[in-house]
Amino acid sequence: MSDDFRTEKDSLGEVRVPARALYGAQTQRAVDNFPVSGQPLPEEFIRAVLVIKKAAALANLDLGLLDEERAAAIVAACDAVGSDELESQFPVDIYQTGSGTSTNMNVNEVLAHIAARDSGVEVSPNDHVNMSQSSNDVIPSAIHVSALLAVRDRLLPALRHLHSTLDEKSAALAEVVKTGRTHLMDALPISLGQELSGWAMQVEHCRERIRTTLPRLAQLAQGGTAVGTGLNAHPDFAELFAQKLSADTTQQFRPADNAFTAISSQDTAVELSGQLKVLAVALMKIANDLRWMNSGPLAGFSEIELPALQPGSSIMPGKVNPVIAEAVAMVSARVMGNDTTIGIAGQSGNFQLNVMLPLVAASLLESIQLLTSAAQLLADKAIAPFRVNRENIERALERNPILVTALNPVIGYDKAAEIAKRAYKEGRPVLEVAVEMSDLGEEELKRLLDPRKLIRGGVPGGD
Repeated sequence: MSDDFRTEKDSLGEVRVPARALYGAQTQRAVDNFPVSGQPLPEEFIRAVLVIKKAAALANLDLGLLDEERAAAIVAACDAVGSDELESQFPVDIYQTGSGTSTNMNVNEVLAHIAARDSGVEVSPNDHVNMSQSSNDVIPSAIHVSALLAVRDRLLPALRHLHSTLDEKSAALAEVVKTGRTHLMDALPISLGQELSGWAMQVEHCRERIRTTLPRLAQLAQGGTAVGTGLNAHPDFAELFAQKLSADTTQQFRPADNAFTAISSQDTAVELSGQLKVLAVALMKIANDLRWMNSGPLAGFSEIELPALQPGSSIMPGKVNPVIAEAVAMVSARVMGNDTTIGIAGQSGNFQLNVMLPLVAASLLESIQLLTSAAQLLADKAIAPFRVNRENIERALERNPILVTALNPVIGYDKAAEIAKRAYKEGRPVLEVAVEMSDLGEEELKRLLDPRKLIRGGVPGGD
């Protein structure tokens, strides 16, 4: 045997394992069996499995099932796993056994190795690290724990930041009146502040929708073991485990209302993914509006000017593109695709176990991470710094034939339509044409057609 390898054993026999690996035979079999994508599960998912193992060891200690020395060694091993180990010692591909058993055993083997090495006590990956557990309840629990903590610690704060940035920009632009658009065609006036307030409320609604899923994410499969019956786990294990985990994460977790549901389905992950898709749709709408408003600078709307962050062309000097908005739109597309993936994976709950758990975990955490980054970028590099091209906005607003809508209650729809058509045909302001074609005086028309009054709603010209 080369010095670069050592021999490990499992129930199927001997396996050659890299000498420096902290994992054992079952992990190596998974590495050999699943050379699919080269992508391991996200670090935050492995972190979630580690805190689950730590809470399980503490619960088993309190229940008198695990001796103090081994429990302490396992807990210390969970705390000792650093970024280097996360990168090198958890190599199992996302596309593996559908229960995630390979990843569960990967963590068990690494922790057993570290615990035994540092304590001098024999520690078994199955009998001690995996005590009172099964891959079938560990991996669904880790999906919930990792997603909830990622949403709590990163996504929701990013959405709060985006919402507050939109609110501040909306207030600052409350008096900037522009041409509204429906069907991409000129419509009644709207203020930029009103337009951004719509975006802000979209983001706030998305944030609230996501928050509503957290109580269900906080329900864990742990304690159901293999099929939901809890075989080989103490009757008090699930509740005690949840208490230990809650204390460690400062997040209130509890046993699932029904362990059979928690192990056999991924309905809550599908629900959260659906809410993330709504957020992706909202961010794409905002990103595309920004792109339209920034279009030009001569042949487009050119209502705003997004920051010039990088040259926009390898061949056209001086070209600058709306790169942040484009990146956010691509994130949105990916998240929508992930939602489809998670929905299909959620259907794979065959009898007592869902068998696409690693795919659910990877796709869900990717969506959370992408949306977190996109919200932050959109706020800081697009919304907050964009400049308003007031001259372009005012020029288009003055010649907007749809302003004539304000005259409907006074001169009637048909007459207003004649004025609008002539104003558009001759390229003249509505006010000039209305003076010629109606019995209303110029001052009265100015009052009725004042865009700053039209954005307030109600009957034009009223107090």
